[in-house]
Amino acid sequence: MPRNNTSSKSYKVKSLSTHQKNRIEKIQQTITKLSQEATKNKLIIVEGKKDSQALEELGVNGKILTLKTGGKSFIDAIQKIESTGIPEVILLLDFDRRGKEATNKLKQHLEHQKIKVNLKFWVELKAFLNRDIQCIEGLPTYMSTIQQKVNNQTS
Repeated sequence: MPRNNTSSKSYKVKSLSTHQKNRIEKIQQTITKLSQEATKNKLIIVEGKKDSQALEELGVNGKILTLKTGGKSFIDAIQKIESTGIPEVILLLDFDRRGKEATNKLKQHLEHQKIKVNLKFWVELKAFLNRDIQCIEGLPTYMSTIQQKVNNQTS
C-alpha cells in the first residue's frame, strides 16, 4: 500500500535557550530603532520590492527605495538617491555575498557624493541573525516563527 505523504506530522518545538531569547529581543529592538530612524527624514535602501514590503510588515514606515525595481541600473539608483536631497541613508541590503558586495560598492559611491551612510542596522541584524536568513524579505517570517516558538514555550 503506498504511503500517504499528506499525513500530518506532529513536530516538537525545540525550547529556546536564554541566549536565543536574548538574540530575538535584540533583533526586535533593532527593528524598533530602525522604525524610529525611518521617521527622521532618512532614506532606507533595500534590494527589491519584497524587501520593502517585509520592512512595512515589520512596522518600518518611511522613505524606502528599492535598488532592483523597474530595471534601474546601479548608476540610476545612485542618481535617484542623490536627487532626493536626503543627507543620510540607511543601507539594508541582503546579507548574502551579492548583498555585501552591493552594500560596500554603494557605500563608497554615496560617501564620495557626501551622503552619510548608516550601516548600523545592517551590521546588527547580520550579527543577530547569525546566518539563519540571508534576505531582508525573509525577516517577517523568521520573526513570526521565532515568536511562535516563544509563545509555545510560555503556554
